Amino acid sequence: MKRFVKHPFVKYALPALLMLVAGTLLGMKIEQSLSDERTLDQLEKLRNAFMIVNQRYVEEVNAEDAAGDAIEGMLDGLDPHSTYIPAKRAKEVRQNYQGSFGGIGIWYDVVRDTAQVINPIAGGPSEEVGLMPGDRIIAINDSTAVGLSREGVQTKLKGRKGTTVDVTVKRPGIRERYDFTIERGEIPIRSIPSSFMVDEKTGYIEITRFSKKTHDEFEKAMTKLEGQGMERLVLDLRSNPGGVMQSAVKIADELLSEGQTIVKTKGRKASADQSFASRPGGRFEEQPVTVLVNARSASASEIVSGALQDHDRALIVGRRTFGKGLVQKQFALPDESVLQMTVARYYTPVGRLIQTPYEGDDMKSYYQDKFSSFDEATFDPSEYTDSIADSLSYRTDHGREVFGGGGILPDVIVPPDTNSVAYQVRQRNLPGAFVNQWFASNEARLRGEWEGRHDAFVSDYTVDAKMMESFWAFADEQGLALTDEKDAADPDDAVFLRSRAEASAGEIKTRLKYILASRLYGTREAGRLQLRADETFETALTKWDRARELAAYHGGPAASTARGSLDGDGNDDQQP
Repeated sequence: MKRFVKHPFVKYALPALLMLVAGTLLGMKIEQSLSDERTLDQLEKLRNAFMIVNQRYVEEVNAEDAAGDAIEGMLDGLDPHSTYIPAKRAKEVRQNYQGSFGGIGIWYDVVRDTAQVINPIAGGPSEEVGLMPGDRIIAINDSTAVGLSREGVQTKLKGRKGTTVDVTVKRPGIRERYDFTIERGEIPIRSIPSSFMVDEKTGYIEITRFSKKTHDEFEKAMTKLEGQGMERLVLDLRSNPGGVMQSAVKIADELLSEGQTIVKTKGRKASADQSFASRPGGRFEEQPVTVLVNARSASASEIVSGALQDHDRALIVGRRTFGKGLVQKQFALPDESVLQMTVARYYTPVGRLIQTPYEGDDMKSYYQDKFSSFDEATFDPSEYTDSIADSLSYRTDHGREVFGGGGILPDVIVPPDTNSVAYQVRQRNLPGAFVNQWFASNEARLRGEWEGRHDAFVSDYTVDAKMMESFWAFADEQGLALTDEKDAADPDDAVFLRSRAEASAGEIKTRLKYILASRLYGTREAGRLQLRADETFETALTKWDRARELAAYHGGPAASTARGSLDGDGNDDQQP
C-alpha cells in the first residue's frame, strides 16, 4: 500500500541521501554492495534528483519524512511484506516480540487499504469491549483510518495508559458500523493464553503468536498437561499471524522425530539458503496431534502446520491458511530506523512454497485474489483442488496428496454456516455486548454465588429462559429480529424465523456462559467454555481416528482398523 506523499518525486529520490551521506547501504560499504557500473549510474541519478528537489522545490522539504517515504516507495514495488520501520517505531516493534507494550491490545495488519484486526490480545482492552478478528478499522477518533499505513494506524491507536481512543469498525457480513471507546492499557504479551485438559486424555494448547518466549511457554504447558494425563494434543494456531521463525521451528521439533526437515528457506544470496531439521529428544513425537488453522494463520504458523502435514505427523483441521511465506530480515539504518526486507522464501519439507503468488506493487489484486481463493477453498474445496495445476501437487512422506500455491490447505475443511442465526449473532458480537450490559445489574448476585467456584460454574451454571428472553430483546434493539411469519423472514435484513433461532440456542447459550465466566474468572480460565461453541474444535474432536493413523507412522498407537482409513470420517470420540 502506498501512502499519500505531498512531494511524490522526492519519494523515489531520497534513498540516495541515506546511502551517500551515511556512506552505508544496509550496514555495508556501497562499493562492496553494488555489483556493476550501471547500478552506480542509477545511484548517481538519484543523488542528482535529490539535490535538485532539495534546492529548487517551491517549498522546503522535510528530509526525514521524505526519506521514509522514499524508502517505502522502493519497497512497495518489491513484495507485499517488505516494510520500512521509522526509528520512533523500531523500539516498539522489538517490544512486541519481547515484553509488553501500551495500547488497545490487538494484532492487526493493513489489508488492501484498511487496518484489519487479526486477533484481540486475550485479556486486553479491545477484547473486553468486543473487537473481533476480521474487524476493519475505518475510523479512529472521528478521522478516517482508510489509507493509513501500519505506522499511521499505530500512531493513532497508541497513547498514554488510561487515556481513551474512539474506534469505528466494519465487520464482515454485517451492514452496520460499530463504535467503541477503548481505554489504553499496558498489554501483556503471552504466546499461550490458554492450555488445559479437554477430557481425561486430550490436551489443548492455543498459541496466538510466536515470540522469543513461546517455546518456554509451550514447554511449561506441555509439562502441566502431561502431568494431568495427556495422551493426545489439540494445537490451536488459528488467527496466529506468525512471528519469530526459530520459535516455530522449536515447537515443530518437539513433535517430530530426529532428522526430519521442518522448513527450508531459499533466497538470492547463498547465505539465505537454509534448512532446519528436528533434533533428538522431542517430548511428544508419537502421540496423536490435531492442528487447528484458519485464514488468519500465517507465516510461522504455516511453518509448523506445513511441516507436520508433510511428514504425516498431525491432522490439520480448519480453513486454508493465509499464505505468508516471505522471510524478512531487519537491517538497521544510520538513524536507528529499520529496513525490514524480504531476503528469502519459506518452503515446506516437500518443497511447497507457502507464499501466495503476487506481482510487484499490485496490492489490491494481491488481496482480492487471496480472499477469493480463501472462499473457494473453504466452500468448494473439491472444485478448488481440481483447479490447482499439477505442478502444485505434492506428496507427503507416506503418499498423501497436498497442494502448493500459497497457504496450507487443511486435511479436514470446516466451512462456517453463514446462514445460521448463530453466525449473525457471533459476527455482531451480540453476546459480548449483551453481557457487558446485563452483568452490571447482576454482578453482585453472580459473585455471591459463584466467586471462587470456577469448576462448579463450568459444570453447573445454566443460562436460563429469562436471560435468553432478555438477550433476544437486546438483539432486536441491535437490529437482529425474530419473527414467526415465514414471509417476513429476510436474512439479508437480519430478520430470522424464531424456529431457526431456537436451533441455534445451544451455541448462543454457550457463548453467553463463556463471556460470563471471563468476567468472573478471567479469559484464561474461561477458554474451555468458548470451545464448546466452536465448530472447528468440535469437528477436530471427531477425527482422532485419522490423527492416530498418522501417529502410527511415527511409532504411536495404531489406529482402530474398524474406523476406516485416512480418507474416512470416523466419529470415535465425541466432545464431552
